[in-house]
Amino acid sequence: MTPKLTKRIYQVFISTCLFLLVLVFSYLPLHAQSSAEIYHGLLKLKETKRVLYVAAHPDDENTRLIAYLANEEMAEVAYLSLTRGDGGQNLIGKELGIELGMIRTQELLKARETDGGKQFFSRAIDFGYSRNPTETLNNWDRQKLLSDAVWVIRNFQPDIIITRFNTIPGITHGHHTTSAIIAGEAFKISGDPTVFPEQLSQVKPWSAKRIFWNAYNWGGVYEPKPDKQYYEFQVGKFNPILGMSYSQIAANSRTMHKSQGFGSTAAIGEGTDFIEFVDGQTFSESPFEDLKNRWTLLPNGKVISSKIDALIASFDFVKPANNIGKLIEIRKELNKVQGNLPWVNDKKSLINQLIMETIGWKALFLSDTELNYPSSSIQGKVILNQVTENPIKLVSFRVFDKTLDFDTNLANNKSVQKEIPFAIPSNHLNSQPYWLRNEPENNLYTVKDQAMIGKPYNAPTVEGILSFSLEGEHFELALPLQYRYNDPVNGEVIQPFKVVPEISVGVSQSNVFLLNNNPANLDAEVNFGKEIREGKLKIEGLKESEFSIVGQSIDEKNKTIRYQIQIRNSNGEEKSAHKVYFETPDGEIFQEDTKRILYPHIPNLTYFPEASFNLIRLNMKVSNQTIGYISGAGDDIPGILNNLGYSVERIEEAQLGADLSKYSTIITGIRAFNVNQGLASHTDALMEYVNNGGNLIVQYNTSSSLLSKEFGPYPLTLSRDRVTVENSPVKVLLENHPVLNQPNKISAKDFDGWVQERGLYFPGEWDSLYQTPLLMQDPGESASEGSLLVTNYGNGTYTYSGISWFRLLPAGVPGAIKLFVNLIEQGNEE
Repeated sequence: MTPKLTKRIYQVFISTCLFLLVLVFSYLPLHAQSSAEIYHGLLKLKETKRVLYVAAHPDDENTRLIAYLANEEMAEVAYLSLTRGDGGQNLIGKELGIELGMIRTQELLKARETDGGKQFFSRAIDFGYSRNPTETLNNWDRQKLLSDAVWVIRNFQPDIIITRFNTIPGITHGHHTTSAIIAGEAFKISGDPTVFPEQLSQVKPWSAKRIFWNAYNWGGVYEPKPDKQYYEFQVGKFNPILGMSYSQIAANSRTMHKSQGFGSTAAIGEGTDFIEFVDGQTFSESPFEDLKNRWTLLPNGKVISSKIDALIASFDFVKPANNIGKLIEIRKELNKVQGNLPWVNDKKSLINQLIMETIGWKALFLSDTELNYPSSSIQGKVILNQVTENPIKLVSFRVFDKTLDFDTNLANNKSVQKEIPFAIPSNHLNSQPYWLRNEPENNLYTVKDQAMIGKPYNAPTVEGILSFSLEGEHFELALPLQYRYNDPVNGEVIQPFKVVPEISVGVSQSNVFLLNNNPANLDAEVNFGKEIREGKLKIEGLKESEFSIVGQSIDEKNKTIRYQIQIRNSNGEEKSAHKVYFETPDGEIFQEDTKRILYPHIPNLTYFPEASFNLIRLNMKVSNQTIGYISGAGDDIPGILNNLGYSVERIEEAQLGADLSKYSTIITGIRAFNVNQGLASHTDALMEYVNNGGNLIVQYNTSSSLLSKEFGPYPLTLSRDRVTVENSPVKVLLENHPVLNQPNKISAKDFDGWVQERGLYFPGEWDSLYQTPLLMQDPGESASEGSLLVTNYGNGTYTYSGISWFRLLPAGVPGAIKLFVNLIEQGNEE
């Protein structure tokens, strides 16, 4: 049965450039800017060259070169990342997949905020490590990916394109090489009106002049080749206006990639970066030579340029308000420019931003709640302030059908605060990230609105429009609705306002195990925004005879119904997926959960997956034992083990030096020896635990940044070896080995249905005392026995495994679960 979904009108706020005397401009969060920073913005206003940087993932970009180009060359620089990093690992928590992609998207936006660039994305989904571009493009729809790259070029209109990687297969990640291949193809065809003509109702053909490779040597200094044309940037320079070197700006930017563990310390002193010419018009002295100053292409461009030059020459650093008149003059001239020119639109946004910064502008549109639902009432508040004597004539503020009229001036640091109650329209779309609204296809997100492709994130969920005048010029400013509160430690915290479903449905676990034909339990919760409504909880794909609600409690205060469900369907396929939904008597269906991702370095993230779970039917022995778990970079293994019936306890650093014998098995989380110094300092205690009869399972670590290289009873050395094809063959080398037989027999079928990869960072060398039960091999690559190493040590058992348990177990892969249970059961004392 397919539930009949409630249809809502898809409302999208799209900023349209109305080339009239009045300009509506989107609000950018304005931070207090020094006179020097405003002056720096003027220098960027004058410059018109544009650079598009292209790579595959968040953190691939060269932040030092972007910082240099944006702040020394004063170019408008944008980074096109083909993916959002959904297939990577997470150093700061257990989020993977689309959740990690959301985190890394916001980290990229923070990075660009730091180094001065813009951010774009294609629709490509990061499906994990790929050895070559052939494999990559077997997973990605090449034409759609190429269309995205052409679309971004036509929107951004760069003069030059720079790729992080070159097009030589086999020397780096296949996604990396593919990004260079796609960029090169897009460079050749983006100016051709016969290519992707469906785009031309919104953009014009555009050809960049040149394309370069940001040349490097892995682990060494790039040596220019005599047969290649290249250019050298002095990226270690110090910028006296900003008070930082480009190396420092770059390090601050790269440190924003916290989920990747890319905290960076700036190099001190000079530094160089090379770009190697790939295609386009050759050059003699500079990659920017022969570029037209775009101001000369406008009828009044010479006037605008001369006014910018005059203000730069006479800029008042001590009393920045004295610059307002000339900034307004520049704005008037810019507003005369007709036509939807991307670079001019950017300049219009920048001049408005500089004016606001110069008057010390502060404007907030605040909600009394961070989350609310359609039809809900919001107690809004508008807070406005500016510090100069130049009076701002406030006219009105409108949001939806509510208008707040002003009859006052704003000046001299005297704030204006007004209440504006309003309601969210009943048909307002929720705040789901736009690329998650539809089911993906062929490892590409499905984005039906062409205008949204490339955008880093949604526009603000709710905006109000503030109308005012300054120096006789009329402004309309879009203010995003936000939620502000005071944290006792961090002080003021401002978060974006989000619209959530009026009724949300959540389940307690993503995997429900029917072991040995026994029933299993699942908790579900239905949350009501307005009032508790009558209805029934249902499970798609299960008959009513196959599950029953054995408990139900109503929480009137929190408008919540909690259900305890027993599932009895043990005769179906080994793994099946099921959606949980709430149906009202009139047939209205609600099946979206509301999930949140909260980290202090990025805005709070909210999204709405369908409430669902995997039902996994296994005949498998699971003993009654207590497992100790030592945290690493973050994974969801403990929750899975609890659902299987094990008792899992977290082992903190203070316990590592104490008696560990209460634990039949101890497991270390992913990358624990990369991030857990307490663990690394107590390796001897763990080895003694094994020697005394314990069972220790060490999950994968990366070969770099190890806090201790002695994490096994006998020597082993990690490598970068991995098996990336999830359905690649697995050969059993030791058929009678206990981990393949006790207590559950492992067969070839148990290696079917794996996700994303077999494993990563396998040991490359190990002592002969380790046994290697499995052989894994990617197509066309050397075979590896390093996925699973097992040895006896004293009276106990030690296992090191690079198999991607952190992906496989949360995904509910039956064979992987069975094999991992066998590793645990080596510590069974029964």
